[in-house]
Amino acid sequence: MLQVKEPTLLDKIIAREAVVGICGLGYVGLPLALTFGEKGFPVVGFDIDQRKIDAIEKGETYIKHIAGERIRKATGAEKPFTATMDFRKASQADALILCVPTPLNGNREPDMTYIENTARAIGPYVRPGQLVVLESSTYPGTTDEVVKPILEKLSGLRAGIDFFLAFSPEREDPGNPKFNTATIPKVVGGYTKQCTDLACALYASAISKVVPVKGTREAELTKLLENIFRCVNIALVNEMKLLCERMKIDIWEVIDAAATKPFGFMPFYPGPGLGGHCIPIDPFYLTWKAREFEFQTRFIELAGEINWQMPYHVVERTMDALNEQGKALKGARVLILGLAYKKNIDDLRESPSIRLIELFKQKGAEVQYHDPYCPKMKEMRHQPRYMLEMESVPLDPNVAEADVVVIATDHDCIDYQQLVHDAKLVVDARNATRNVTFGRDKIRSA
Repeated sequence: MLQVKEPTLLDKIIAREAVVGICGLGYVGLPLALTFGEKGFPVVGFDIDQRKIDAIEKGETYIKHIAGERIRKATGAEKPFTATMDFRKASQADALILCVPTPLNGNREPDMTYIENTARAIGPYVRPGQLVVLESSTYPGTTDEVVKPILEKLSGLRAGIDFFLAFSPEREDPGNPKFNTATIPKVVGGYTKQCTDLACALYASAISKVVPVKGTREAELTKLLENIFRCVNIALVNEMKLLCERMKIDIWEVIDAAATKPFGFMPFYPGPGLGGHCIPIDPFYLTWKAREFEFQTRFIELAGEINWQMPYHVVERTMDALNEQGKALKGARVLILGLAYKKNIDDLRESPSIRLIELFKQKGAEVQYHDPYCPKMKEMRHQPRYMLEMESVPLDPNVAEADVVVIATDHDCIDYQQLVHDAKLVVDARNATRNVTFGRDKIRSA
């Protein structure tokens, strides 16, 4: 009797019949799940937040720059996108992709809690022939040293032999209209060559370009290098800004002029501090790991320290600006413009605005914020409890009533000329008021 050969994982990928499981449905996991669904794959999402599961079942979005229509189409497709809190269903997936946070703890050391917990949640359900990929930004060695032992212990299987293991760093840029999940090249490194080949085949089915590297460590360090490059250059321009303030030179004009050079220069811009899940955190992941090899990453650590100090500088500049008007910061009404870490999105992760609110409060100021993308404060790690009660206030009449407006995020939807007209004093940390023509005597840079 002729036996029918079971399709391999590669066969399922080629036929777009492989069930793709996405663990973590946040800013990385949700668009990745939608992308695979839009390319014809059946997708199941896993998360520990019931609110996300409920929203997906209703076809609603919970991330500002992801349209609800995409979710409605994905959940109603022929190969529908479903979401669950039941990690036992991980056994139903042919590929499991882990997209969970990797924050720092209070000592600025890697917090592996989310990765470890997710590996433990899926570990008992990992089966032969399955592919597991970690996407979380982390230090070199995490896939092999943290994820692999947990999965092997709980499943009783061997990575590279019974199941396949790889790392592929996420490269999401929320709100960027030029690039999306499907068009950003994907770096992939596997525990073995076969692991790399299968992970590449999966991603190549949904993403325009895949870049294989030698192994998981190379892929892990690729992501850190990308973000450390940005961190170091932002630190450089932040330090230049501090110098330019003393020298009474317009740093923004200097940067624009330097950017006209068609080679050998890339413009970076100063700000009130770093935000987002990667750039403020990734350098500390590498410096922590480097100590294991008795190597001190002094250049990287210095860049990180400069950027971490920028919110303090904004507060000091605000104090100076108020002093010029004979006012103290203590008791002053401060309106923070922009809560998100960058313009035109609702992402609060590591936002310098959160730190600014805390610092102004510590100085005795009365603090409010306005952000059309963040009508209510979201709960974040290491966040003072009183912030959870904060909500965005309207610009009118709060701009006029504030002693100072601090521009921390330069959303495009704000009429900055009207803002300056109505305000008593503006401290601009983003150069958002560069085109304002009237009332410039009210503006102070930070």
